[in-house]
Amino acid sequence: MIRILTDSACDILPAEAQQLGVTVIPLNVTLEDGTVLRDGIDMTPSEYYTHLASCHKLPTTSQPSPEQFERLYLDAAAAGDEVLGIFLSDALSGTGQCARLAADLANVDNVVFVNTENVCLGQSLLVRLAVQLRDAGKTITQIAADLEKAKQHLHLVAAVDDLKYLRKGGRLSAAAAVAGGMLGIKPILAVMEGKVALAGKARGLPGVYVALFKKIDEMGGIHPGYTPLLGYTVNHRELQPLLTYLQDNLHLDAPLVRQIGCVIGTHTGPGAFGIAFFDKELTLE
Repeated sequence: MIRILTDSACDILPAEAQQLGVTVIPLNVTLEDGTVLRDGIDMTPSEYYTHLASCHKLPTTSQPSPEQFERLYLDAAAAGDEVLGIFLSDALSGTGQCARLAADLANVDNVVFVNTENVCLGQSLLVRLAVQLRDAGKTITQIAADLEKAKQHLHLVAAVDDLKYLRKGGRLSAAAAVAGGMLGIKPILAVMEGKVALAGKARGLPGVYVALFKKIDEMGGIHPGYTPLLGYTVNHRELQPLLTYLQDNLHLDAPLVRQIGCVIGTHTGPGAFGIAFFDKELTLE
């Protein structure tokens, strides 16, 4: 059997993870009073964003311990199972490195790793694709090869209210934060080469939607054979223009919609929303 392992930056909550047959290792969020939350487990995203709005000091996020991975590898090895590890971008977190270190410590050879070079909604789409490929009967080597190919056609583009969270968390340079932080201007972000980058700016929410529509087109359009994923932090109603565009303008089936969790929301802030999709050039055998 192939066990699919990922981390909570994919924002697949426990109930859905069980449904998909995926194991999600929680990342950690440390609040200003020292309380440590397990992402996706100890507090709902909505509860967390209410707390975040009142924080004087930005919470910090941290990767899991190698021991958590090591136990899973050894358990899988004892059962004769293989493990496919699909983690957030190595350029954004040490989680993938930690997972690989744990495989060395456990001295197992039943684990294959994929660096998604993405995060959040994009990472989630790769995990969901891996589930489809596993359920279709592909081997772990075939699945990993397909994911490596698919991630070259994977795009994540989002809007945020304020770049201060990404700047404070060290996920965006101060220069980019200043460039995107002019009064009344909403930054458009994308994941490029595994890192968060400023991809554009728009004035007000109407301008944001137009900018997102243009980015989708510039990035190659949405592949109709792979369901896109929309995400929001606090207000799901902000996704309505995107939903309308996808279904009425592009004539696509209804996308998946999920709430962005605590770890990613710490860095984007509570006013973020976006879309992840595979472009039209993706072909898998």
